[in-house]
Amino acid sequence: MFEIVSAPLEEYIESHTSPEDAVLKALHRQTYTDVMMPRMLSGQVQGTFLTLISQMLQPKRILEIGTFTGYSAICLARGLQQEGMLTTIDINAELEDLVRNYFEQAGLTEKIDYRIGNALHIIPTLTATYDLVFIDADKQNYSHYYHLVFEKVRKGGIILADNVLWSGRVLDTNPDKDTKALLEFNKMVQQDERVNNVILSVRDGLMMIQKK
Repeated sequence: MFEIVSAPLEEYIESHTSPEDAVLKALHRQTYTDVMMPRMLSGQVQGTFLTLISQMLQPKRILEIGTFTGYSAICLARGLQQEGMLTTIDINAELEDLVRNYFEQAGLTEKIDYRIGNALHIIPTLTATYDLVFIDADKQNYSHYYHLVFEKVRKGGIILADNVLWSGRVLDTNPDKDTKALLEFNKMVQQDERVNNVILSVRDGLMMIQKK
Protein backbone atom coordinates (compact mmCIF):
# COMPACT_ATOMS: atom_id res chain seq x y z
CA MET A 1 0.00 0.00 0.00
CA PHE A 2 1.22 3.50 -0.76
CA GLU A 3 -0.03 7.05 -0.80
CA ILE A 4 -1.17 8.19 -4.23
CA VAL A 5 0.13 11.69 -3.56
CA SER A 6 3.09 12.34 -1.26
CA ALA A 7 2.42 14.18 2.00
CA PRO A 8 4.36 17.34 0.97
CA LEU A 9 2.52 17.49 -2.36
CA GLU A 10 -0.81 16.93 -0.60
CA GLU A 11 -0.01 19.86 1.69
CA TYR A 12 0.75 21.99 -1.36
CA ILE A 13 -2.54 20.97 -2.99
CA GLU A 14 -4.47 21.82 0.19
CA SER A 15 -2.76 25.20 0.46
CA HIS A 16 -3.91 26.02 -3.07
CA THR A 17 -7.51 24.83 -2.59
CA SER A 18 -10.36 26.91 -1.19
CA PRO A 19 -10.40 26.46 2.61
CA GLU A 20 -13.13 24.76 4.60
CA ASP A 21 -15.76 27.03 6.11
CA ALA A 22 -16.45 26.96 9.85
CA VAL A 23 -19.06 24.17 9.66
CA LEU A 24 -16.92 21.82 7.59
CA LYS A 25 -13.86 22.59 9.69
CA ALA A 26 -15.75 21.72 12.89
CA LEU A 27 -17.16 18.54 11.33
CA HIS A 28 -13.68 17.55 10.14
CA ARG A 29 -12.26 18.08 13.62
CA GLN A 30 -15.04 16.18 15.42
CA THR A 31 -14.85 13.28 12.97
CA TYR A 32 -11.13 12.86 13.66
CA THR A 33 -11.68 13.25 17.41
CA ASP A 34 -14.78 11.14 18.03
CA VAL A 35 -15.43 8.76 15.13
CA MET A 36 -13.78 5.49 14.14
CA MET A 37 -12.02 5.34 10.75
CA PRO A 38 -11.95 9.13 10.26
CA ARG A 39 -10.03 8.77 6.99
CA MET A 40 -13.37 7.93 5.40
CA LEU A 41 -14.17 11.67 5.55
CA SER A 42 -13.87 13.39 2.16
CA GLY A 43 -11.89 16.35 3.46
CA GLN A 44 -11.00 19.76 2.05
CA VAL A 45 -9.73 18.88 -1.43
CA GLN A 46 -12.28 16.28 -2.41
CA GLY A 47 -15.04 18.21 -0.67
CA THR A 48 -14.24 21.34 -2.67
CA PHE A 49 -14.19 19.26 -5.85
CA LEU A 50 -17.63 17.83 -5.03
CA THR A 51 -19.03 21.29 -4.39
CA LEU A 52 -17.64 22.65 -7.66
CA ILE A 53 -18.99 19.70 -9.68
CA SER A 54 -22.40 20.13 -8.05
CA GLN A 55 -22.41 23.88 -8.65
CA MET A 56 -21.51 23.34 -12.31
CA LEU A 57 -24.26 20.76 -12.80
CA GLN A 58 -26.83 22.67 -10.71
CA PRO A 59 -28.63 19.39 -10.01
CA LYS A 60 -32.25 19.11 -8.99
CA ARG A 61 -31.73 15.65 -7.50
CA ILE A 62 -28.60 14.09 -5.98
CA LEU A 63 -28.23 10.60 -4.55
CA GLU A 64 -25.40 9.76 -2.17
CA ILE A 65 -24.69 6.18 -1.11
CA GLY A 66 -22.64 6.33 2.10
CA THR A 67 -23.16 9.35 4.35
CA PHE A 68 -20.56 8.70 7.07
CA THR A 69 -20.49 11.96 9.10
CA GLY A 70 -22.15 14.08 6.42
CA TYR A 71 -19.18 16.05 5.07
CA SER A 72 -19.62 15.09 1.43
CA ALA A 73 -23.40 15.49 1.61
CA ILE A 74 -22.98 19.08 2.75
CA CYS A 75 -20.49 19.76 -0.04
CA LEU A 76 -22.73 18.25 -2.71
CA ALA A 77 -25.93 19.89 -1.44
CA ARG A 78 -24.38 23.35 -1.83
CA GLY A 79 -24.78 23.06 -5.60
CA LEU A 80 -28.46 22.09 -5.59
CA GLN A 81 -31.07 24.13 -7.37
CA GLN A 82 -33.29 26.20 -5.09
CA GLU A 83 -35.94 23.48 -4.97
CA GLY A 84 -33.43 20.64 -5.19
CA MET A 85 -33.02 17.69 -2.85
CA LEU A 86 -30.16 15.38 -1.91
CA THR A 87 -30.99 11.89 -0.68
CA THR A 88 -28.20 10.28 1.32
CA ILE A 89 -28.22 6.71 2.64
CA ASP A 90 -26.13 5.14 5.39
CA ILE A 91 -26.44 1.93 7.34
CA ASN A 92 -24.84 3.28 10.54
CA ALA A 93 -27.53 4.66 12.85
CA GLU A 94 -24.99 5.50 15.58
CA LEU A 95 -23.85 8.62 13.72
CA GLU A 96 -27.33 9.98 13.05
CA ASP A 97 -27.41 12.66 15.78
CA LEU A 98 -23.97 13.98 14.79
CA VAL A 99 -24.87 14.05 11.11
CA ARG A 100 -28.22 15.79 11.60
CA ASN A 101 -26.57 18.37 13.84
CA TYR A 102 -24.14 19.38 11.11
CA PHE A 103 -26.81 19.39 8.42
CA GLU A 104 -28.68 21.86 10.62
CA GLN A 105 -25.57 23.97 11.23
CA ALA A 106 -25.00 24.10 7.46
CA GLY A 107 -28.59 25.29 6.93
CA LEU A 108 -29.34 22.26 4.74
CA THR A 109 -31.88 20.28 6.79
CA GLU A 110 -34.66 21.02 4.30
CA LYS A 111 -32.50 20.06 1.33
CA ILE A 112 -31.23 16.70 2.59
CA ASP A 113 -33.31 13.54 2.85
CA TYR A 114 -31.19 11.46 5.25
CA ARG A 115 -32.11 7.78 5.35
CA ILE A 116 -30.75 5.10 7.67
CA GLY A 117 -30.77 1.58 6.27
CA ASN A 118 -29.37 -0.79 3.69
CA ALA A 119 -28.87 1.02 0.39
CA LEU A 120 -29.40 -2.21 -1.53
CA HIS A 121 -32.95 -2.25 -0.19
CA ILE A 122 -33.63 1.50 -0.27
CA ILE A 123 -32.41 2.35 -3.79
CA PRO A 124 -35.03 0.19 -5.56
CA THR A 125 -37.77 2.14 -3.74
CA LEU A 126 -36.55 5.52 -5.03
CA THR A 127 -38.56 6.95 -7.92
CA ALA A 128 -36.67 10.18 -8.68
CA THR A 129 -34.41 10.78 -11.66
CA TYR A 130 -30.96 11.89 -10.53
CA ASP A 131 -28.56 14.39 -12.06
CA LEU A 132 -25.68 13.34 -9.82
CA VAL A 133 -24.90 10.18 -7.84
CA PHE A 134 -22.01 9.72 -5.40
CA ILE A 135 -21.06 6.15 -4.47
CA ASP A 136 -18.92 6.00 -1.33
CA ALA A 137 -20.03 2.98 0.70
CA ASP A 138 -18.91 -0.64 1.16
CA LYS A 139 -16.60 -1.51 -1.71
CA GLN A 140 -17.85 -5.05 -2.30
CA ASN A 141 -21.24 -3.68 -3.38
CA TYR A 142 -20.00 -0.93 -5.72
CA SER A 143 -21.04 -2.86 -8.83
CA HIS A 144 -24.47 -3.59 -7.31
CA TYR A 145 -24.99 0.09 -6.49
CA TYR A 146 -23.98 1.05 -10.03
CA HIS A 147 -26.50 -1.30 -11.60
CA LEU A 148 -29.24 -0.21 -9.19
CA VAL A 149 -28.82 3.51 -9.87
CA PHE A 150 -27.95 3.49 -13.57
CA GLU A 151 -31.50 3.67 -14.96
CA LYS A 152 -32.34 6.35 -12.37
CA VAL A 153 -29.63 8.69 -13.73
CA ARG A 154 -30.64 11.10 -16.49
CA LYS A 155 -28.89 11.13 -19.84
CA GLY A 156 -25.79 13.30 -19.41
CA GLY A 157 -25.92 12.80 -15.64
CA ILE A 158 -22.84 12.04 -13.56
CA ILE A 159 -21.98 9.11 -11.30
CA LEU A 160 -18.97 9.59 -9.02
CA ALA A 161 -17.36 6.62 -7.28
CA ASP A 162 -14.84 7.17 -4.48
CA ASN A 163 -11.79 5.10 -3.44
CA VAL A 164 -11.34 3.46 -6.85
CA LEU A 165 -7.53 3.42 -6.49
CA TRP A 166 -7.75 2.10 -2.91
CA SER A 167 -4.41 3.59 -1.76
CA GLY A 168 -2.74 1.98 -4.75
CA ARG A 169 -3.87 -1.52 -3.82
CA VAL A 170 -5.49 -1.90 -7.24
CA LEU A 171 -1.94 -2.75 -8.38
CA ASP A 172 -1.50 -5.55 -5.84
CA THR A 173 -0.69 -8.96 -7.28
CA ASN A 174 -2.63 -10.70 -4.49
CA PRO A 175 -5.65 -8.42 -3.89
CA ASP A 176 -8.02 -8.81 -0.94
CA LYS A 177 -11.82 -8.93 -1.29
CA ASP A 178 -12.37 -5.17 -1.27
CA THR A 179 -9.60 -4.62 -3.79
CA LYS A 180 -10.97 -7.35 -6.05
CA ALA A 181 -14.41 -5.72 -5.90
CA LEU A 182 -12.95 -2.35 -6.91
CA LEU A 183 -10.94 -3.95 -9.72
CA GLU A 184 -14.11 -5.57 -11.02
CA PHE A 185 -16.01 -2.29 -10.71
CA ASN A 186 -13.34 -0.29 -12.55
CA LYS A 187 -13.18 -2.89 -15.32
CA MET A 188 -16.96 -3.02 -15.63
CA VAL A 189 -17.25 0.77 -16.00
CA GLN A 190 -14.37 0.86 -18.50
CA GLN A 191 -16.17 -1.71 -20.64
CA ASP A 192 -19.62 -0.08 -20.34
CA GLU A 193 -20.34 1.48 -23.74
CA ARG A 194 -23.21 3.49 -22.26
CA VAL A 195 -20.82 5.86 -20.47
CA ASN A 196 -17.73 8.03 -20.72
CA ASN A 197 -15.42 7.76 -17.72
CA VAL A 198 -12.17 8.95 -16.20
CA ILE A 199 -10.28 8.11 -13.00
CA LEU A 200 -8.96 11.17 -11.18
CA SER A 201 -6.15 10.83 -8.63
CA VAL A 202 -8.02 12.99 -6.14
CA ARG A 203 -7.57 11.71 -2.58
CA ASP A 204 -8.02 7.92 -2.90
CA GLY A 205 -9.05 7.90 -6.55
CA LEU A 206 -12.35 9.23 -7.89
CA MET A 207 -14.08 7.72 -10.91
CA MET A 208 -16.21 10.20 -12.86
CA ILE A 209 -18.78 8.56 -15.10
CA GLN A 210 -21.09 10.36 -17.51
CA LYS A 211 -24.13 8.56 -18.87
CA LYS A 212 -24.29 9.02 -22.65
